[in-house]
Amino acid sequence: MRDVDLVRLSWGALAGQRLRSSLTMLGIAIGISAVILLTSLGEGIRVFVLSEFTQFGTNIIAINPGKSETTGGNPVALAGTIRKLTLEDAAALRRIPQVDTVMPVAFGNARVEAGARGRSVLVYGVTADMPRVWKFTVRQGAFLPPGDPHHGAAVAVLGSKLKWELFAEANPLGERIRVGGRPFRVIGVMDSKGQFLNFDLDDTIFLPVSAAMSLVNRDDLIEIDVLYAKAQETQAVAAAIEQVMLDRHDGEEDFTITSQESMLETLNRIIGVVTAAVGAIGGISLVVGAIGILTMMWISVNESTAEIGLLRALGARRGQVLAYFLLQAALLASAGGALGVGASLGIVQLLHAFLPALPASTPIEYVFAALALSFVVGLLSGVLPARRAAALDPIEALRAE
Repeated sequence: MRDVDLVRLSWGALAGQRLRSSLTMLGIAIGISAVILLTSLGEGIRVFVLSEFTQFGTNIIAINPGKSETTGGNPVALAGTIRKLTLEDAAALRRIPQVDTVMPVAFGNARVEAGARGRSVLVYGVTADMPRVWKFTVRQGAFLPPGDPHHGAAVAVLGSKLKWELFAEANPLGERIRVGGRPFRVIGVMDSKGQFLNFDLDDTIFLPVSAAMSLVNRDDLIEIDVLYAKAQETQAVAAAIEQVMLDRHDGEEDFTITSQESMLETLNRIIGVVTAAVGAIGGISLVVGAIGILTMMWISVNESTAEIGLLRALGARRGQVLAYFLLQAALLASAGGALGVGASLGIVQLLHAFLPALPASTPIEYVFAALALSFVVGLLSGVLPARRAAALDPIEALRAE
């Protein structure tokens, strides 16, 4: 029997049982769709989270007060810092050879007023290096002037949303505003940056770090960001920063050093585990579909006993009988897999249309992997029935007629 005849016979056997074949294909299609949809959501979330963090660059190291990790048997609480981060700490870090720029950061909330308009927004106390460190751009005017971080001028730069709320289409440059009841002059407006972890970076105001610290009545920093050259090794820079901070803090590690690189690796691992877990949940549906193929093929062998005997009597080899039933299972699963892939891609497009904020990404390798998986599932599901069919004695099979 030629290979083309084998394929024709296999397809004819499936076409002769349309309802049974359709239901079996549907089981595989649902399983494949579930796997692709769940892994697409997981991949979309991974891409979204990574893009959120990489928008600030990857060669940044942040120093925060408190120790967020435990060492040995004596955990140090995050809130129970021994010494606060100060502007002097930032100045000391600037002297590290591998460091490009150091930016102290203060943070708080305050009401910003311009004439009769006002709103409470996030206040960032930074230095003139902020646009380069955080990869922000100035849309109008200029950013904060360089100078001694201990003595900042009474100037402010508005986020794009805050500018619109306070001045609408009017030019805000040179205008006087009040921040927390204190007067400041607007010298610039930032380009839109969007949201970061539910913080609206456009509904903000940027002040000199010393002015922001005075405004929120604090003498310490919430963070020190260190920008280093991309050619430098992250671990080497982090080690140099740690040594400087230990020297300044009397050998007490009451601070946390977090590199953007290590944070992205950790996030990638966590989201990878979540994606694998939800993919495994979707795989349960695929197992159910595989059981459906196994059941259908077993019934098909029972119903085709006489046909198998006739094929063997006409000279068909055992291998050809085995291939006949394996091919049926593979065709069923592959057709169901293709149907599932098409359905899942259509659902992803609908999600993009109706829920644009929901991240869902389907890499092309997922599609090919799903099709290959459905083919393998079909073969595995058809092995037992096919081996049973190939093992039938042709004389006994003919007697079943």
